[in-house]
Amino acid sequence: MQNTALTETHTALGAKMVPFAGFNMPVSYEGVNIEHETVRNGVGVFDVSHMGEFLITGPNALDLIQKVTSNDASKLIDGKAQYSCLPNDKGGIVDDLIVYKIADEKYLLVVNASNIKKDWDWISSHNTMNAEMRDLSDDYSLLAIQGPKAAEAMQSLTSVDLEALKFYTFEVADFAGIEHVIISATGYTGSGGFEIYCKNAEVKQVWDKVLEAGEDFGIKPIGLAARDTLRLEMGYCLYGNDITDETSPIEAGLSWITKFSKDFINAEALAKEKERGADRKLVGFELDERGIPRQGYDIVDGNGKTIGVVTSGTMSPSLGKGIGLGYVPTVFAKPDSKINIQVRKKAIPATVVKLPFYKG
Repeated sequence: MQNTALTETHTALGAKMVPFAGFNMPVSYEGVNIEHETVRNGVGVFDVSHMGEFLITGPNALDLIQKVTSNDASKLIDGKAQYSCLPNDKGGIVDDLIVYKIADEKYLLVVNASNIKKDWDWISSHNTMNAEMRDLSDDYSLLAIQGPKAAEAMQSLTSVDLEALKFYTFEVADFAGIEHVIISATGYTGSGGFEIYCKNAEVKQVWDKVLEAGEDFGIKPIGLAARDTLRLEMGYCLYGNDITDETSPIEAGLSWITKFSKDFINAEALAKEKERGADRKLVGFELDERGIPRQGYDIVDGNGKTIGVVTSGTMSPSLGKGIGLGYVPTVFAKPDSKINIQVRKKAIPATVVKLPFYKG
């Protein structure tokens, strides 16, 4: 089990620690509902240092990224980031990731913790153009400062105008007394905020100053349980649940990051799938009655026939009702379609809804 540079800090704060993607991580401090509301209404800070970071450099860096990712990285300018995925050669997804363009011939790929080795091996195996690759995952920490008060609460820590930093842009600048920190207007909560990349030796100072600067704004440390309920309310995919090696970006609703204006791994097959239409689709649904849908529960039709499976589900703290994502045949994928979720012995009626669940 790997620790982050802040594991002892979380333990001292009374966090409930759990194994996650091979790391010892804080799942909650005060409780998922309190932490969820803190981020939706104010500001919270997550330690997400388990995420992986690969630096791709040199004259062939963009060629490699274009080959292995589905989105069009040639559209990136310095200081811009883009959500993308790594298609495999069988129609599925190796991982989803964020691509940051730091400068010409210099890109940072941020990947999921559980897939660091898998992604590294996959990208390396396709690096026929000899782009320079460095795995920085063990050397860097990542904090996500999320919520509508994040910019105001953190402004005293940096010379960057945080309010002016647009979604999916970033700056390499000073933060919390440390130089050359990546301040990125990204995150997976849907409530705005920033992600801060710094070296492991620097993160304790950054964490302490973030909590100090945010004190007047009610900042709290937030665990992974609330991160999951926050991302699910936005309908954001979680790798291993909603997208896997067996799910295509087309059926997962990720056509918007799948650009056929360039060539990439398995592009031809995915283009054909998009043209003919996927047989099943990832949908969001809300329960019409009380209940909590959980990953792995069957989705059934009006006759009790299994038509799909719940990939993510929870009791939404913001909406006060059961919500979830799951794959269903396309005929059931339109908003307002009626499905049922098999919760133990009871089939609970549910309605397919347009994402996100939480409108803000």
